[in-house]
Amino acid sequence: MADWNSVQYLKFENERTQPAIDLANRINIDNPKKVLDIGCGPGNSTQVLAQRFPNAYILGVDNSLNMIETAKKNYPKLYFMSCDVSKDLSMLDNDFDIIFSNACLQWIPNHNELLKNIIGLLKPDGILAIQIPMNYEEPIHKIIQEVSTSEKWKSEFPNPRVFYNLTQSQYFDLLSEISSDFSMWETIYCHKLKSHNGIIEWYRGTGLRPYLNILSDEKKKAFEEDIFKRVVKEYPTQKNGNIIFRFPRFFFIAVR
Repeated sequence: MADWNSVQYLKFENERTQPAIDLANRINIDNPKKVLDIGCGPGNSTQVLAQRFPNAYILGVDNSLNMIETAKKNYPKLYFMSCDVSKDLSMLDNDFDIIFSNACLQWIPNHNELLKNIIGLLKPDGILAIQIPMNYEEPIHKIIQEVSTSEKWKSEFPNPRVFYNLTQSQYFDLLSEISSDFSMWETIYCHKLKSHNGIIEWYRGTGLRPYLNILSDEKKKAFEEDIFKRVVKEYPTQKNGNIIFRFPRFFFIAVR
């Protein structure tokens, strides 16, 4: 898979960072010494943690070299390293007070095993704080699914994208097993976008990546046009010309 593009991702930096701020503000722990940010991307979430816990050592990890390079450039006083947490957790310490992840784990398989392993990197009574997009019922998600599996496009995508999230019920059972206490909640963010093209721009940085990465430039344009036609139909324009872009996100905080 082609590397992530930090420039594309950061076109909606404020909107992508707000869930990290909301999650960090729900973490109640006195003077944590070590904090890990899994899937730190271009460092925006790591900076949120640095502001929330100014006395802590904070390490951001990501498997995208492009993202890590951008994070190091944007936040030179913070610490970042390349790490694929699906297989390289052993390279990390196991005495963190907080492990945080904002919109990353949906790209990583086997959450039952993954979360057991991640929570094992915490000190006793350490805090695991996670946010995962859960927007399967939203129009954009259904549009991408339907267009990519249509007669016109399905031959281009022989390996459909796999979604690794568990259900909220399954997360409840897993957290009951691996933590001493936990809380879960869902927030729907209603983003104001200036046009329908804003939705395409947003998804170019995330959900459209697995599809666009394997298409030629000419086919990329045609595929996006087919998505765009459906987006215009499904997302009404407000009186001022803006679009309401709903984005549900699922959060949980668990204590080791």
